[in-house]
Amino acid sequence: MNMEELVTATRSYRRFKQDSISNETLLGLVNLGRLSPSGGNMQPLRYMVSCDAETNAKVFPCTAWAGYLEDWDGPAEGERPTAYIIILHDKEAANSAGCDHGVAAQSIVLGACEVGLGACMIGSVERAELAAKLGIDERYKIMLIIALGIPAEEVVLDVVDDSGDIKYFRDEADVHHVPKHALEKVIV
Repeated sequence: MNMEELVTATRSYRRFKQDSISNETLLGLVNLGRLSPSGGNMQPLRYMVSCDAETNAKVFPCTAWAGYLEDWDGPAEGERPTAYIIILHDKEAANSAGCDHGVAAQSIVLGACEVGLGACMIGSVERAELAAKLGIDERYKIMLIIALGIPAEEVVLDVVDDSGDIKYFRDEADVHHVPKHALEKVIV
C-alpha cells in the first residue's frame, strides 16, 4: 500500500472479531509511537498495553463510543476490542505532552492497519475511574486510549454533500459511513 491508501484504509473501527492480539504485536505498535517525532524531543509519553480479558474488562466501561450514533451504546459483548494501548503523559518527564500523543497515536493506528488490525482512538475516557482500576500512578495523565482488534464492520468514506453534514452514520445495511470534505474545500 502507498501512504494515501494506508491512510484511507485506517478508519475508526468500533466493532471487532474476538480473535486475540499478542502482547508482542502491541509492543511492536508501541514502538512505532516511541519512534514518532516528539516536541523538543522531550519524549514524555509512556504506554500501558492490555491484551488479556481481565484487564480489557476494566478498560471498556471507562470508554465512550461513537457520539453521533445516539441509539448505539458501543460494541456489544462479542464485538469489543481485544486489546488496548493507553497513551500516558509522564508529567515528571515534561510539563506538557503538546501534540505528541496525537502524532504517536496516528503512527500506532497506521501500523495497526498495516498488520490487518482495526483501531479506534478514544479521547472520551473516565480517566479517574480508569486510573483507579488499573493502579495508574498520579504522575501519569491518561491522554488517549487506542482500542484494537480485527475489524468486524465495513467503514467507507463519502464526500460531504451540499448540506455540509459531517456526522458519520450507519446505513440500513449496517455499513458505517464517514463523510470527508473534498480536497478543494480544505485548501485556504
